Amino acid sequence: MKVVNINFKFSDGSPDQSHPAVEGESVLDVALNNSIKLQHNCGGVCGCSTCHVYVEAGMDDLPEISDKEEDYIDRAVDPRINSRLACQCVIQGNEDVVVTIPEQDFLGH
Repeated sequence: MKVVNINFKFSDGSPDQSHPAVEGESVLDVALNNSIKLQHNCGGVCGCSTCHVYVEAGMDDLPEISDKEEDYIDRAVDPRINSRLACQCVIQGNEDVVVTIPEQDFLGH
């Protein structure tokens, strides 16, 4: 089983964190399993835009963005060319992944 690291950076100034991930895990899974607060109002099924992140490195080793994901990213706050939904960023390659979590307003799940 392939193991890579996901390096989390935080727009709110929190210290960076790095955690291992295995093939088939999503960035959202790894965040939640390591007590990183990342909104996921739809439960991680690509039904909202609350788990929006910026992928700074490792994009080529993630699945291609779907039309559905792209539609939800368009609804996110401050979407960029490297925007993805953490629930759709499933580890499938050999490269480490670096993501920045934008500031979030936690309103509950």
